[in-house]
Amino acid sequence: MQMYMKTSQMLAHKNEIKDKEQRKALNLWASKGYIGSIIAGTGFGKSRCGVLAIGKLLKEGEQALVLVPTTQLQDQFREEFIKWGYEDILPQVEIICYQTAYKFSDTHYAIVVCDEIHLGISPEYRKFFENNTYGKLLCMTATTPEEDEYRAYLTNLAPTRYKITLDECVALGLVADYEIICIPVSLTDEEQVAYKKANNLFVHSKYRLGGFDAFNQAKLILANKVQGDKGAATMFYKAIRDRKEVVQHTSSKIIKSKELLKKHKKDKVLVFSGTNAFTDAMAEELKGLSYHSKKSKKQREQILEDFKDSKNRVLCSTKALNQGFNVPDASVGIIAGLDSKALPMIQRVGRLLRLNKDKIGVIYILYVKDSQEEKWLKNAIKSLNNIKWV
Repeated sequence: MQMYMKTSQMLAHKNEIKDKEQRKALNLWASKGYIGSIIAGTGFGKSRCGVLAIGKLLKEGEQALVLVPTTQLQDQFREEFIKWGYEDILPQVEIICYQTAYKFSDTHYAIVVCDEIHLGISPEYRKFFENNTYGKLLCMTATTPEEDEYRAYLTNLAPTRYKITLDECVALGLVADYEIICIPVSLTDEEQVAYKKANNLFVHSKYRLGGFDAFNQAKLILANKVQGDKGAATMFYKAIRDRKEVVQHTSSKIIKSKELLKKHKKDKVLVFSGTNAFTDAMAEELKGLSYHSKKSKKQREQILEDFKDSKNRVLCSTKALNQGFNVPDASVGIIAGLDSKALPMIQRVGRLLRLNKDKIGVIYILYVKDSQEEKWLKNAIKSLNNIKWV
């Protein structure tokens, strides 16, 4: 009983700190005219910030809009309004996916909250901000976009008013601590041949410019949106795709994942893959659940329930769990598919780090040694601490 009371007191104290930081973020946003972004590591409680902003500011007769990237987050935001005591204003709040809202025109909202804004500022979705009006705008994401164009657009649309990194959240006790262990794996002889072929294509491409812009430029050329050498763009795009496919699908990642599951026999484990096909393969080999965008909403809901109820302790996902999901009791993660962006990495690490954790979250990252994937990994984790290279 005494231990329970001590744990409850610690949790209450951490909740007080989190509440204070959330209100600090909202006050900074309010002091700048109610237009701006909150950049906060996963686990900070950005969804609550959005609910509080609407709940405190929305007046009778006004309409508010919450923009989210997935239908699952639509349901989650409705639950958040109820959880924090604002169920009565839900009739005044629309919760819409970016994929729908960009078609809106000539609508006005007293306040717009954009969750996972990095997904809502792609060129096609920007039409919402160009074709509609709003009084107050709150944008939220885990880290500043890395692409120059996206970062500039967000800065112009909603300048950063509050920023806290994942490690700063850990230091304040807002989320549990973590340890990242990077484990190298090797390609089979057949996979090495395929990788070398794809890498040679990349090396000899005229679009080998580095960074995000080269890849995006090639895509624009292939989509006939800008002028350019289509042959060279095709070669470059194919090289990137083929090279990534080899490292993301190597059989050695399945073998190593099986070894790690044996090490953590009593833990719930999240496994992140690079493609839906490999997620399905991992789930089959690891005797786990497969969760990705190709599953129906009903299937995804049942899969999460089975995982939460411990009917299965292994949940394999591609990108569908990256945004906004709180997965209870998962303290071990295996990342078997990655790219060079820091945001997906922070989101995946954050899936394991929640306020009620009583132990360190352990994240294993499997990468192909001496390949492009090793370079991607180093860039993706450059803003994180507590990293061990095996």
